Amino acid sequence: MTGDAPRAVTADAETVEALIRHRLGAALGGWRGSVETALPTVVFVALWSWRKDVGLAAGAALAVALVLAVVRIVQRSSLSHVAGAVFATAIAAFFAVRSGRAEAAFLPGILTNAGFLAATLVSIATRWPAVGFLVGAGDPRAQEDPFAWRRDRGMVRVCSRLTWVLVGTYAVRLAVMVPLYLAAEVAWLGAAKIALGWPLWVASIALMGWLLLAGHTPLEPGEGPGAEHDA
Repeated sequence: MTGDAPRAVTADAETVEALIRHRLGAALGGWRGSVETALPTVVFVALWSWRKDVGLAAGAALAVALVLAVVRIVQRSSLSHVAGAVFATAIAAFFAVRSGRAEAAFLPGILTNAGFLAATLVSIATRWPAVGFLVGAGDPRAQEDPFAWRRDRGMVRVCSRLTWVLVGTYAVRLAVMVPLYLAAEVAWLGAAKIALGWPLWVASIALMGWLLLAGHTPLEPGEGPGAEHDA
């Protein structure tokens, strides 16, 4: 055995589900990230509803996202969530201003969800489930072997079931957002984007948690993460 740290990762995890719960915990954001993601959308919809000026609404939304980023920088806290919000807001603003249609601000998000839906389906079909990469990212030895999780067949099966939850999440978003986009319902698009953002993500995580609590798939010695260190 090369050390005690690798074994500590799985010492309290006797099942695949227990290990995944531990790993996914590090990947979840908090309430602040959800506010930073939603606030630019709120500002965009509010200003557009008030002034019917796409340029003004888009500019204000981008300004809010940048202010949130500056606050993060001043506080020396993580920029992960707000950086994504700034990028997404900038792309949305570009689409809206370029087309002159407020609903176009929501097109990048719709296309992104369509891409994620296709990618998660492909990941399940090829037995490289998307959730597995999140689990792998939570492994302290990820830099040495980011794909160690695939050596445990039980891990792959459980991650595939969890990835179906992501498939459902993206499908729900598209089922709601696409008709609203085609009908140019800007206010409803804004409300739907917020409701189907963090709240739906939390619901998806809760469903994953229930699936993990209900399952008892044993870790496979010699194939699970960290096995190469315990030999």
